[in-house]
Amino acid sequence: MPRLLPPICPRCGRRQASGIVCPDCRQRKTDIDGIRSVFILDDVTREAVHQMKYRNVRSLSPYLAGFLSDYIGSHDLHGEMLLPVPLHPRRLRQRGYNQSALLAKELGRRTGLPVTEGCLIRVRQAQPQVRAAHLEERRRNVADAFVCLDDRVRGKGVIVIDDVCTSGATLEACATALKNSGAASVWGLTLAREKHR
Repeated sequence: MPRLLPPICPRCGRRQASGIVCPDCRQRKTDIDGIRSVFILDDVTREAVHQMKYRNVRSLSPYLAGFLSDYIGSHDLHGEMLLPVPLHPRRLRQRGYNQSALLAKELGRRTGLPVTEGCLIRVRQAQPQVRAAHLEERRRNVADAFVCLDDRVRGKGVIVIDDVCTSGATLEACATALKNSGAASVWGLTLAREKHR
């Protein structure tokens, strides 16, 4: 599985030859402090995520979380709690589990960071981000999709965990809800990142 190596944009985490903030991030304000991903989403990585996410191969989560744990251990990614990207209740009933929560729980076991669930919820079900044609559509797709219900994140550094970062729109929407509830910082950490998003 090919690793996503520097140089990257320090904010959105995409490949960026200069290693400075990319033009897209300079043009708009975001609430997320940064997004980091371990791998580039290639055929092997995509298949591993697909098996865990859609084929109920939950036994992959400890191995995949190991890569996330190694990444946190070797990079400057600060946070006091882990928070998985929540699924809409309807999607959770259909799938039976949240793959991001599986990764977060395994990562919490390895790092000792507490996993916080239930304070950030998805209130609007949108089409899967992979089906959205372009970045603005992805942002509209998840705008106001998340709400933070309580103040467990107030004053805390939060690391939001997801399986794949396509455009960063979902992580940004989560960060907005968390910052509105007083989170001091919000970083996104994903197993893989789409190549050209």
